[in-house]
Amino acid sequence: MIYFDTASSYPILPEVKKTLSEAFDYLYANSASSHFLGEKVNLEVNHVRGLIADEIGAYPSEVIFTSGATESNNIAFKSILFGNDIPADKKHIITSQIEHKCIFSICHYLESLGYEITYIKPNKQGVISPEALKNAIRPETALVSIMHVNNELGTISPIAEIGEICQQNDILFHSDAAQSFKKVDIDVDELNVDIMSFSAHKIGGPKGIGAIYIRDLRNKQLMPVIHGAGQEDGLRGGTVAAPLIIGFGSAIESFSKHYDKFKQIKAKEFLLSELEKHNIEYQINGGVGSLPSCLSLTLPLTNLALLIRDNEQYFCLAQGSACSSKEIEASHVLTAIGLTREQAEKTFRISFPLDVSNDNILNLVETIRKYRGVPTFAKAHFGRPSPSSRQKLNGTD
Repeated sequence: MIYFDTASSYPILPEVKKTLSEAFDYLYANSASSHFLGEKVNLEVNHVRGLIADEIGAYPSEVIFTSGATESNNIAFKSILFGNDIPADKKHIITSQIEHKCIFSICHYLESLGYEITYIKPNKQGVISPEALKNAIRPETALVSIMHVNNELGTISPIAEIGEICQQNDILFHSDAAQSFKKVDIDVDELNVDIMSFSAHKIGGPKGIGAIYIRDLRNKQLMPVIHGAGQEDGLRGGTVAAPLIIGFGSAIESFSKHYDKFKQIKAKEFLLSELEKHNIEYQINGGVGSLPSCLSLTLPLTNLALLIRDNEQYFCLAQGSACSSKEIEASHVLTAIGLTREQAEKTFRISFPLDVSNDNILNLVETIRKYRGVPTFAKAHFGRPSPSSRQKLNGTD
């Protein structure tokens, strides 16, 4: 099976797997314990906290570990807004129409509490413009949340300019960086970000662990997301998931060398050149400047639904994000940038594995060719893909 869905989750890196095994075997103590092993685990946890801080130009004291980006996003909204630092009359939030669905869920909840939400429409390239933000700001705006890299299009929004506008208007700025961390350079000062969310499994780390950066954390009066015994500066109670954090640290240290090697392959360019070579009509969604590992592709003359259904044992492909791929409705991201429902149904996201080969891509292109021009309600069974496509999950022979 060839895995083309790393934007939803990367396979765990070999270095991380080794580190996790050792952590579960030898670093099992509670990091809050005062004995030798507990203190050793605490040192390892704080080492990873420092790694994250170094990666984004922050202080370790500004980094809190969470269960992943969804929890981090909840903290970014609820802990900030429900604390004592935001005036009670500031109940306006600005976000975009192409955010992760958890942001929409949080905003719907806040609307039930009397908050007003403005959803900025992206341009046709899937980018949020600073001008659109300027036009949405009100005197009562408390928080702006714009994701760094979109999880379906791979497009990169100009969050440094967006953050500068927020600073000029004394508004807190949050950015979901689950897709950009370790793939795009991040400096929270240069990007003018106050709060930022991260997730380990987007860079080959373990699921169930993430982090949030909060500028000047110790000077803020925040509402805990989990009341407990004071862990993580009292913001998130509960025993710290030390082995997962240590695995996160291994991913931070290892991912770049794999990703740099992947970028040399120029997988996206090779795929598009093969589509052109075989006269396969396509449309790229998101324009130029997107991540090299992510591509949103509309194939107007290809029966994409049938292709995915017939070949689900051979290719892992996503229509939209992982959170919405099993839903009937068209992707909210695609409709926000102007695609019709029919166009959205003929669109899929290809996010390449780190060790993708040209043969993997050729197998995909050949399969697309077979379903080109096949009627929407046809039943097509073209037989199994060539032997080279029947590969292991990691895409190697």
